[in-house]
Amino acid sequence: MVDSFEKISCKIFPDFKAGSKFAAAEIAGLIRQKQKEGRKAVLGMATGSTPKTLYAELIRMHKEEGLSFKNVIAFNLDEYYPIDKNALQSYHRFMKVNLFDHIDIDPANCHIPSGEWKRDEVKAQSAQYEQMIDDAGGIDLQILGIGVNGHIGFNEPGSSVYSKTRLVTLENSTRLANSYEFANIAQVPRLAITAGISTIMKAKKVILLAWGQMKAPVVKASAEENITESVPASLLQNHDDCTFILDESAASELTRFKSPWLTGEFEWTPKMIRRAVINTALKLNKPVLSLTNSDYNDNGIGDLLVEYGDAYEINLQVFYMLRDSITGWPGGKPNADIPNHPERSVPYPKRVIIFSPHPDDDIISMGGTFQRLHDQGHEVHVAYQTSGNIAVTDEFVTRFLDFATGFDELFGLDSAKSKQISDEARSYFTQKKSRQTDTDDIRNIKGLIRRCEAKATCRYVGLTDDRAHFQNLPFYETGTIEKKPMGEADVKLTMELLRQIKPQQVYCAGDLADPHGTHKVCLEIVFEAMKRIKEAGDDWVKDCWVWLYKGAWQEWDITEIEMAIPMSPEQVLKKRFGIFIHQSQKDSVPFQGTDAREFWQRAEERNANTAELYASLGLTKYAAMEAFVRWHY
Repeated sequence: MVDSFEKISCKIFPDFKAGSKFAAAEIAGLIRQKQKEGRKAVLGMATGSTPKTLYAELIRMHKEEGLSFKNVIAFNLDEYYPIDKNALQSYHRFMKVNLFDHIDIDPANCHIPSGEWKRDEVKAQSAQYEQMIDDAGGIDLQILGIGVNGHIGFNEPGSSVYSKTRLVTLENSTRLANSYEFANIAQVPRLAITAGISTIMKAKKVILLAWGQMKAPVVKASAEENITESVPASLLQNHDDCTFILDESAASELTRFKSPWLTGEFEWTPKMIRRAVINTALKLNKPVLSLTNSDYNDNGIGDLLVEYGDAYEINLQVFYMLRDSITGWPGGKPNADIPNHPERSVPYPKRVIIFSPHPDDDIISMGGTFQRLHDQGHEVHVAYQTSGNIAVTDEFVTRFLDFATGFDELFGLDSAKSKQISDEARSYFTQKKSRQTDTDDIRNIKGLIRRCEAKATCRYVGLTDDRAHFQNLPFYETGTIEKKPMGEADVKLTMELLRQIKPQQVYCAGDLADPHGTHKVCLEIVFEAMKRIKEAGDDWVKDCWVWLYKGAWQEWDITEIEMAIPMSPEQVLKKRFGIFIHQSQKDSVPFQGTDAREFWQRAEERNANTAELYASLGLTKYAAMEAFVRWHY
């Protein structure tokens, strides 16, 4: 009964790689079955970051297992409009680079709506595209991704269930989500050509892929809640053969994970009791201590009363859990014996290392805690894991080059070299194409800008320069949005730093929702480094606790928080000013995903919301709170 709330079949895998492998096997099975029958396999193809691993697996199967695509006819869902077929951002180019150029499919069998169609011909061309699908016998298997607003293809909320291939206007949230492909949001097309909901629904089989925490709310809405055109993916509930393939993060809001006690027999643990009671209190807008036996029975957690007695006793247990998670001493309170405190009181002071995936995640995500750790006497180090160079705009580089050449001129220094670099950069920028990789010099300048901002932030908090460590992990240094996977060099660099500092506390970004996966890779690197050091028998690692913070895109669920650091209004402002030091990230966030707010706004609203949740549950009301979860290794 665990999936009893799901109106669409959901298959859940540990990560996107396992899910992609399963989807590839389904596609390969269809292709081979059609080959045995001497028939064509008609596939509906999707684009974007979600299916890339799927396509990579299909390429591997072609090269290593002999999977042939000679009998495949492919129809793509969509394309930007207008756009040149050879443009870096076009889906024609995407499919060639990520699949078609690496397999033996007949190019004549690859069909993609064209961003080059004349405006007055789009309607007729779209109708012809529909006819081509029908003439091929219809789509045998349609691959889909899903947008955070529920769009499938480019069918935005409000799209009719009867819609066919057509020209559509893109929602701003979709344009923001795709802006990483372009130099800036202004260059993202406002229109697209997409196969319609009706076109998708006529496919014999549909597989929808979704990865990551950001997709979790819309996956739940699509798979469990009522069908509505305002969430286009929910219309798939009416399809006869549709499967959602999800990683654990994308599935985390499904009832079987969020409220498993509602799905059948269930073993209650303290963690689950806490989650059930807190969620019930939030649902009813009641403090935890005000929940009654009737509230328990009416909201699906009456079994707790059978096992543990009166609601008030259970409420007290959960209230104490919440109370004990709040502390103004993130490094542990010295000379105090507090059994339920989140951190140990000894040793004091502690050696602390904060791993910051980008050069500003430390101050954005845990700036208040960062400052408090230093102010309370701990030896705090910050490891900036990547250079963050791709997040610096070209305009910002020219501003600093102007300063460098002006500085030389002002003080009568030899400015020939500075002027040469400046002139070369300006010449490059005037001819640079969107998504073109920067030269080594420009990437180094962009990295230097971010490094200077990070050092200034450390000084602002009170750290000396030797406490800032710039790792420049190799996986990141591709010069493009797409990064390499974690490599051996990344792990070894991290192990060396950890062994140098021998920390008693480590903070890492547990935020896996950043749009381009840098946080995820950085976290995997730290985890692997810690595990290897532990296996090697280093003594210090036995006394090292690892705390995970969230980044700019989300916060821990309040039912998971194990340490909450309260902040006063003055501390909130001090954190804001620390974020402002990162001027290259100010005013316009280069890779913001679907959130248009600046990083300081996200941080303040998120921290204020955490404090408000604690207050609504009956705890003390603070201006803001930063939240952490401990990782056990």
